[in-house]
Amino acid sequence: MTVREPILVPVTIAELRPTQITVGLREVMEKRKKWRETANEKGGKFLGEHMIPVILGPKKRHYVIDHHHLARALHDEKVKEVAVTVVADLSRIDGGDAFWTVMDNRSWMHPFDENGARRHYKDIPKSVTEMVDDPFRSLAGELRRAGGYAKDTTPFSEFLWADFLRRRMKRKIVEHDFDRAVERALQLAKTIDADYLPGWCGPAPED
Repeated sequence: MTVREPILVPVTIAELRPTQITVGLREVMEKRKKWRETANEKGGKFLGEHMIPVILGPKKRHYVIDHHHLARALHDEKVKEVAVTVVADLSRIDGGDAFWTVMDNRSWMHPFDENGARRHYKDIPKSVTEMVDDPFRSLAGELRRAGGYAKDTTPFSEFLWADFLRRRMKRKIVEHDFDRAVERALQLAKTIDADYLPGWCGPAPED
């Protein structure tokens, strides 16, 4: 049952459980940089304004359903704890398939690997440090910041854009010429082929 009032709890980042397999490590680096710029003077305020939403699962474990990149960045910057807000308490559900079936049906998990292939829930890492890099997720994040599409509340919307780009660009370009990849992504984002994606801003105007 969804908790109506937010419950704020300090949790050790190393104990947080991801609900996705990948992150964009370039995105993580950007968040690490932002943290370094604010940590000394406004670190406490920043953490208070960026609480991690979690589901309370079997054995009272905290399962992250958003801000995976931030959690990873803070861990890499040696931050020990973050405040979490418990979105729903599913701790009474038996572990294993029953819990993950509910998570899947609520769009609270994204079990896709760095190649965009769906995997078994058992392949989801047990720590934010074990998530693997998907460079197309970083590209999707940069594409949104560049105005390629609008921010949207659709769960895992950046991953939908990442998969769209993955099918149309070579990984080698993203890894070795990121600026060129962003330019190409901006072109692709304005095509009619992307009209089904969350935050699509329409086709590029004709000259």
